[in-house]
Amino acid sequence: MPASILQIEDLTIYYGKALAVDGVSMMVEDGETVAVIGPNGAGKTSLLRAVAGLTPSSGRILFREKAISGLKAYEISRQGISLCPEGRRLFPELTVRQNLDLGAIMRKDHKKVKTDLENALRLFPVLKSRAGQMARSLSGGEQQMLAIGRAMMSDPELLMLDEPSMGLALMVKESISTSIVEITKAGGTILLVEQDAGMAMDISKKIYLLENGRIRLEGTAQEMAGNPHVKEAYLGIA
Repeated sequence: MPASILQIEDLTIYYGKALAVDGVSMMVEDGETVAVIGPNGAGKTSLLRAVAGLTPSSGRILFREKAISGLKAYEISRQGISLCPEGRRLFPELTVRQNLDLGAIMRKDHKKVKTDLENALRLFPVLKSRAGQMARSLSGGEQQMLAIGRAMMSDPELLMLDEPSMGLALMVKESISTSIVEITKAGGTILLVEQDAGMAMDISKKIYLLENGRIRLEGTAQEMAGNPHVKEAYLGIA
């Protein structure tokens, strides 16, 4: 049976007096893709930011059964968690290669870094041909590939992806989906936040539905796809 890599227990997040995440508990197991779906403002990004140490929260976050709540973001990154943020947050005036290199800036295992760079370029071949270009010159889809590649360069045990398909054309979205599947097949573990529920269900083992800061539903992709509320509200099926 796969071991739990991430456990979130009673996670609560306030912004001032506004309650953004209300007592969320969830689990991610080794080698699987788990997706969190839900509408804008449901608390999905806040959830990922709390795990990454970027947003204060209460409750418990356990990584490999070790509490990481309250650690600084760079300490959490060193534990083996990497976040590919919404909006990509690339360094536009640096080249593609420089952005990728920054993903590995805290690593000392230079031989493995080289291997991971080769793997990232194999996963996203367009980045190899664009290696010397400024990140700002890339298309939206290419920038998203670069953002995921950079997050992979820290060699994370848990890769968190925040809205990787946002604003992308269908063909590019399908390419990103395929890449996420390939990362998991290679042994990676992914926590995915995605508004495109159909895409999330296609590539994820387990789905959590977050609404108004709370987990409303959870289940396998198949179970969620058959749920009447999910079908109507998120898949457009009456």
